[in-house]
Amino acid sequence: MELPGCYVIYRRHSLTTKNNLEGTHIAKLLKPNDRSFKAEKVRLVGADGEQVGIVSLVEARDKAKASSLDLVLVSGKSDPPVCRIMDFGKVVYEQKKNLKAQRKQNLTHKVKEVKFRVNIDKHDYVYKIEHGLDFLGKGHKLKATIMLRGREMAHKDIAFTLAGQIIEDLKVGGVAENQPKMQGRNISISFAPSKRNSN
Repeated sequence: MELPGCYVIYRRHSLTTKNNLEGTHIAKLLKPNDRSFKAEKVRLVGADGEQVGIVSLVEARDKAKASSLDLVLVSGKSDPPVCRIMDFGKVVYEQKKNLKAQRKQNLTHKVKEVKFRVNIDKHDYVYKIEHGLDFLGKGHKLKATIMLRGREMAHKDIAFTLAGQIIEDLKVGGVAENQPKMQGRNISISFAPSKRNSN
């Protein structure tokens, strides 16, 4: 459950909670004598999601305390405000987990490119394959491009043979998403990291 900008009305621990997630607003602990929360009554949702109904703030705090859980404001704009009894630490953990997953997902959208020539020598070929495997190992998508210049266009068969070899040598780190195809004077192949690299 994502609760952006939520506020803790009562926590079972009296430790001050600070915004401790990068780029997200987590919660603000309102101490018992904190008068910034004006509502005297709240619409309370229980720990199991059941609708408790409209109760006083004091009663909501007592119920949360009795359950050894936290009282969290999930909608301050409602009338009355909506609060839920929950394990706030678990909410923070889930938000961190979701944020980490989002960063990981964004990483896979970055496409790296490795370029080859038809007449590439063996040392350069091995070096570029190692680079490609390194990119895939870090979770990046990869585009392998074979560039044909001048008279090399008359030897497309050699370029496609090279493309097949590239697919074979990169399969330990990634999966080819398309068959080799000509795009102007280039042949390109897209690779996605293999599942074992994305775990």
